[in-house]
Amino acid sequence: MEGDDEIRAHFPLSFGKKTKSKTSLESIHNATRRPTPSSSSTNPNADADVAIGPPRPPPSSSVDDDLEIGPPRPSSSHSVGADVEIGPPRPSDGGGGDEDDSDDDEDEGMVGPPRPPVDSDEDEMSDDGEEGPRFRIPLSNEIVLKGHTKVVSSLAIDHSGSRVLSGSYDYTVRMYDFQGMNARLESFRQIEPSEGHQVRSLSWSPSADRFLCVTGSAQAKIYDRDGLTLGEFMKGDMYIRDLKNTKGHITGLTCGEWHPKTKETILTSSEDGSLRIWDVNDFKSQKQVIKPKLARPGRVPVTTCTWNREGKSIAGGIGDGSIQVWSIKPGWGSRPDIYVANAHSDEITGLKFSSDGRILLSRSFDGTLKVWDLRQMKTELKSFEDLPNHYPQTNVAFSPDEQLLLTGTSVERDSTTGGLLCVFDRQKLELVSKVGISPTCSVVQCAWHPKLNQIFATVGDKHHGGTHVLYDPTISARGALVCVARAPRKKSIDDFQAEPVIHNPHALPLFRDQPSRKRQREKILKDPLKSHKPEAPMNGPGFGGRVGVTKGSLLTQYLLKQGGMIKETWMDEDPREAILKYADVAKKDPKYIAPAYAETQPKTILAESDSEDEGK
Repeated sequence: MEGDDEIRAHFPLSFGKKTKSKTSLESIHNATRRPTPSSSSTNPNADADVAIGPPRPPPSSSVDDDLEIGPPRPSSSHSVGADVEIGPPRPSDGGGGDEDDSDDDEDEGMVGPPRPPVDSDEDEMSDDGEEGPRFRIPLSNEIVLKGHTKVVSSLAIDHSGSRVLSGSYDYTVRMYDFQGMNARLESFRQIEPSEGHQVRSLSWSPSADRFLCVTGSAQAKIYDRDGLTLGEFMKGDMYIRDLKNTKGHITGLTCGEWHPKTKETILTSSEDGSLRIWDVNDFKSQKQVIKPKLARPGRVPVTTCTWNREGKSIAGGIGDGSIQVWSIKPGWGSRPDIYVANAHSDEITGLKFSSDGRILLSRSFDGTLKVWDLRQMKTELKSFEDLPNHYPQTNVAFSPDEQLLLTGTSVERDSTTGGLLCVFDRQKLELVSKVGISPTCSVVQCAWHPKLNQIFATVGDKHHGGTHVLYDPTISARGALVCVARAPRKKSIDDFQAEPVIHNPHALPLFRDQPSRKRQREKILKDPLKSHKPEAPMNGPGFGGRVGVTKGSLLTQYLLKQGGMIKETWMDEDPREAILKYADVAKKDPKYIAPAYAETQPKTILAESDSEDEGK
């Protein structure tokens, strides 16, 4: 029997297709849960559950007191519906019989308008004397869309929240689809719009069927929803001085945005100091050229641009720190309707209109976020300081209900906080929370999608980059919740495909041709030893210290000449004097032929130099 049990252990207990073991959603979201709020929020007054969006559904057993509107009513021991009642108080019987008449009161219908809400002390102040949290930010969970090798400088999410674009300094654009993505969080397409140029801005069309890609080149590109190129705008002539006469930008682009209402119009800004409005149906020329107002003539780059919600105004951030706003109306030109000189002490990196058209947000290299009232632009409403910024694409964003402002911070050299996502209250103009996104990477762009109720923040450094998606399973919808719960598909035996082996009969040794000996013979002929070739006479530069660079002498002599140790003086001597200096020696000690004729040879008389005679 013991042997049968051992054999039976090797066989499966059941046959056929097995049911997949399902992982609970709670365990899946626990794997993506962020650290405790104490490590992610630097504001001691900010609550952990501070989040924007619809509140969590109340438990079935009780209803929160926060839903009550109006002054507090006397507590009821077994009436739950009375706590959420809206309207004037019911008249009492005077006998204090609230408990006895509670059943009758529930059946009665209240007639008349509800009371105006009165702020109670419980709603206004918390236990420590500070105002309690009014917002709920989805911060409990986090996923990261990876793939880039450098800073992710641009971000675009379509209006439905199903497709995300991220552009990087590694010259590529990656496309993510939440509906088709699994827990591996891989992009389904990678594009390189312009070789060797950073991706600086991405923007979806109002219908989300196309998107605009702006790179460091002078030509913006239009792609369809699947990443196929539809067209490229024209480049202008750089030798034309007046920018209004060129058919396009002449230097690198800095920003671009699609018109919020019209799907044929886009806006771009460039380092050449102009903004241009284009028609997507005509890639050959722009519709309008806007030249900003400058304090002195020249070309100052336009660092950022944006439309307002209705597409009737354009705001541009100029390199001299000024903010200029143009209203699109009949006969409008380059003269700005609003001009704020020295709005920032450095270049502006991001601008954002509020949907009601009253507020304008500006972000700059000077480490500030400023809130402007468009009705009174002489001075800002509020300037938030100590927000380090090292990237020209750092933006600012609104929450879905526009009660909160968001922006990212860059990592400084001596900083220990890392990249943060700072959240501010629009009404009270104060800091709500600082959320730690990455300990080593800077936060460049951020967005809060209204339909998904999820926050996107792009980070990166010189070595890697990614897009952090913050969400809360209780108040967020779709988006990250869909792909996190979808496990990667496991490979089965049906996925195995044998590599086909192709046999080529002419490749077999039997049918193979004899190798050619031509190259081998040529190699042997070039080898002087194998070919027994005699050494050729030296002509021209040589080697081995014999001829060539030595100029007909030995190497040592050549080096001595070059060093100045041996000087050839015969060129400077008079030939007559050179001969006469051996006359006395030849006379006293004659050699060769002279001794034979010494007795009979007449006396040699050499004339002296006739230079004096010639001078006369």
